[in-house]
Amino acid sequence: MPGPLSVPPEPPSSPRRRVAVVGVALSDCGRVDGPTPYALHAQAARRALADSGLDRSVIDGFASAGLGVLAPVEVAEYLGLRPTWVDSTSVGGSTWEVMAAHAADAIAAGHANAVLLVYGSTARADIKARRRTSNLSFGSRGPLQFEVPYGHTLVAKYAMAARRHMHEYGTTLEQLASVAVQARANAAANPDAMFRDPITVEDVLTSDPIADPFTKLHCCIRSDGGCAVLLAAEDYVPDSAKAPVWVLGTGTAVSHTTMSEWEDFTVSPAAVSGRRAFAAAGLTPADVDLAEIYDAFTYMTLVTLEDLGFCAKGEGGAFVEKGRLLRDGELPVNTDGGGLSACHPGMRGLFLLVEAVRQLRGEAGPARQVTKRGGTGLPEVALASGTGGWFCSSGTVLLGRG
Repeated sequence: MPGPLSVPPEPPSSPRRRVAVVGVALSDCGRVDGPTPYALHAQAARRALADSGLDRSVIDGFASAGLGVLAPVEVAEYLGLRPTWVDSTSVGGSTWEVMAAHAADAIAAGHANAVLLVYGSTARADIKARRRTSNLSFGSRGPLQFEVPYGHTLVAKYAMAARRHMHEYGTTLEQLASVAVQARANAAANPDAMFRDPITVEDVLTSDPIADPFTKLHCCIRSDGGCAVLLAAEDYVPDSAKAPVWVLGTGTAVSHTTMSEWEDFTVSPAAVSGRRAFAAAGLTPADVDLAEIYDAFTYMTLVTLEDLGFCAKGEGGAFVEKGRLLRDGELPVNTDGGGLSACHPGMRGLFLLVEAVRQLRGEAGPARQVTKRGGTGLPEVALASGTGGWFCSSGTVLLGRG
């Protein structure tokens, strides 16, 4: 039986329609105390539809997770939609890359024509208003019942994995801290980012301890916000308001939920989803101009870069140093500031797709617009990689202008 990170054979190919992202938008983000999560969904959806220039009647597919008992039925009803294709896949932060893969396949095969992905959360506002408490555990049923008695929280699981990488490959706290420093530098030019003031490696190392080796600045922020992405068949591109951003290739994978079943703490399921996405697109990591990577913790960025093939296993620490992840670095990563500085209302994966599309369109603004890797002009290829749980799931999407 193949292991959890083995790559199954690709299914046989068949004629398929091309799929493009034709609309993206953010709702109000950061500190949003008034609107409900449903209202943020609606705001993002309206803005994405306006961005596309298409009429809402073209939407026949809908994907949503994280809100309502019958998601996405409740959210679709709130938005006044009656879709004939739906997806409610929920695999944590990678949900939206996995949903984008599902939607692209459905559109390509003719099962849907235009699919709206939408998300909204008031995670920060709910805590401030004492409508909820911080999440310390995902629950105590099923396999997790064997870990919960030991107080093994989500952040502790990531911290333990980071320590293993440090032990095995000599990765340093300073290298991990540099990820947060560069994310904040990218956020400084983003007017939508929640935190924009510069930080140093020393600031990261001396901030409040959370779970060894992580301090507060190694961990993502908690914000409110939402966003939406509209994917459509190539037939709708001529009527769209913006130049299309094409879905070039996708890949998904799951690994584990119980830490004892995770074969190697230094390898994430992005090692599989990335390979499948690159194979589907006929591209390599060298073709990517920018990467939007899920960064609930600094270690996530580092190990995902390794697993996607941007550097060899164990070399992530050296790779993230010397400004390589900055907007004008060798490989711009999380150009909006990421979950470490820009926004993180919960399942952040959809925000990665929005930022990737805006960069490919040349809409990021002069202060943070990325250029083609090693050249001039707009970037040609962007990668979005979402991670769910504690490296339990991964979705990778390659997008391009051509």
